[in-house]
Amino acid sequence: MSKNSLLKGVFLVGLGATSYGMLATFVKLAYDEGFTTAEVTSSQFILGILGVFIINIFQKYRTNQVVEKASTKNIVHLMLAGTSLGMTSVFYYLSVKYIDVSIAIVLLMQTVWMGVFLEWFIEKRKPSNQKIISVLLVLVGTILATNLINNQFTIDWRGILWGMLAAASFTTTMFTANKVALGISSAQRSLYMLLGGAIIVFGFGIFTQITPYDYSIFLKWGIFLALFGTIIPPLLMNAGFPITGIGLGSIVSALELPVSVLMAFLILNENVVFLQWIGIILIIIAIVIMNIKFSK
Repeated sequence: MSKNSLLKGVFLVGLGATSYGMLATFVKLAYDEGFTTAEVTSSQFILGILGVFIINIFQKYRTNQVVEKASTKNIVHLMLAGTSLGMTSVFYYLSVKYIDVSIAIVLLMQTVWMGVFLEWFIEKRKPSNQKIISVLLVLVGTILATNLINNQFTIDWRGILWGMLAAASFTTTMFTANKVALGISSAQRSLYMLLGGAIIVFGFGIFTQITPYDYSIFLKWGIFLALFGTIIPPLLMNAGFPITGIGLGSIVSALELPVSVLMAFLILNENVVFLQWIGIILIIIAIVIMNIKFSK
């Protein structure tokens, strides 16, 4: 593989991670304008599904190659897997409602150790010393990054709860997404997973939206949320990961964490102290350790 090709892959994955990192700030700004969680999530999924559907049509008629169509079994499995994607959005956005973005994104990064334990529980694969060290670094980094030492009584417990639930559901999404219907195109997989996620999002909206639905969310924030949360990142990462490989790609995708915190610091004026930056660096180091292969 040429150096230019590898740099291209790193750039694509990094740009996708950066897009994800911007997402929570847009959600917080939408909340400041009075929009509800149901309006935020539904607008993102509706426009996201529309965008991915258009991409599927474009791929079908643009390429000369025959695109393998998803079977009924594939569709059912992907939609079931996608329900955890919908739960991740709902839980994460609820978390952002109660706590700072800089803390919510750190909680979402608990997928690092949750993934290790899920792999151990389901596949009976005992974690290596390398992974155990990574998990310990994540836990220490989380204590610092959430500033629990100085603010243990001021962080809203609801935000912590929703943030941890978001991490758990996101871990499930990542685990299932790498095992379900791998033979069909990534655009088709994204579409059916989004449709599955939409069932959760719409169900949440029906039970929680007590005020009249404000359709202006689609033009004000829905487009940004769909682009940076549903359309652009999967496209860039699906193009970049085959070039970088899972290890390097996972390391580069950790850019989501500092970008999200930096956006919150610059745009939302959230207070991020020095200890929190140290914690963020520790979490990134843990991700690097987990995804590199040490030579004997």
